[in-house]
Amino acid sequence: MARYVLLISYDGTHFLGSQRQKEGRTVQSVLEAAARKVLGRETLVSFSGRTDAGVHAAGQVCHFDGETTIPPHKLREAFNRLLPDDLKVLRSAPAPVGFDCTRGARRKTYCYRFYAAACMLPLLERFSVRVEGTPDLGKMRGACPLFVGEHDFAAFRATGSSAKTTVRTIYELTVSSRTEYGGTMYEVRVTGNGFLYNMVRILAGELYALGTGRAAEEDVTAALGTGDRSLLYKTMPAKGLTLERVEYDVPLFEGE
Repeated sequence: MARYVLLISYDGTHFLGSQRQKEGRTVQSVLEAAARKVLGRETLVSFSGRTDAGVHAAGQVCHFDGETTIPPHKLREAFNRLLPDDLKVLRSAPAPVGFDCTRGARRKTYCYRFYAAACMLPLLERFSVRVEGTPDLGKMRGACPLFVGEHDFAAFRATGSSAKTTVRTIYELTVSSRTEYGGTMYEVRVTGNGFLYNMVRILAGELYALGTGRAAEEDVTAALGTGDRSLLYKTMPAKGLTLERVEYDVPLFEGE
């Protein structure tokens, strides 16, 4: 039995998240249905981590065990012939010895996108969220250092989190903006060693609040110190969030 690793991308709009559920369409259920046809047997596909309903992925990593005569790099084509348009395998390869995509993940990068415009812009709505007002980019960038480093992010998790510890390390946090289709698109990009349930969406919401004067930096400092969720702005909608990259200690695909 060999282990294989896949790099996948999906539009989360019509998925009830990445993890299989009793009912409903999920990334795992669709991918495992394709794996069953490719390998001729029931196959469990494991992910680097779960994404919620409506969240997208540009570079999710997963692995599975199986036996096949298909060359590892050709598995991409075999899967993609069976997968729908909103879920595709970007790369496939044999997994390194002892590789586990969940336990081995070292750094993850997410991007949250929201835009300011006088009205809803149809070409931006699928992967970003329209917000009120025009956030001040300088204020948001100025607040980024508050989050960077190791902190207890208890205030930045939604109810229902099962994490054993709420301490996480953020290595990098940036905010950029550009004009797109007549609106101002903002991108909050964050890299860390792991994230709590809804942590990135709460963090993005707080940066937006800081940029529009709805919050002050003192609120962030107090929330980090006390774990009080009520000090922070609301959780931003799922559709603005994309998992961009998962990093490991070993290269997974040729050319990395």
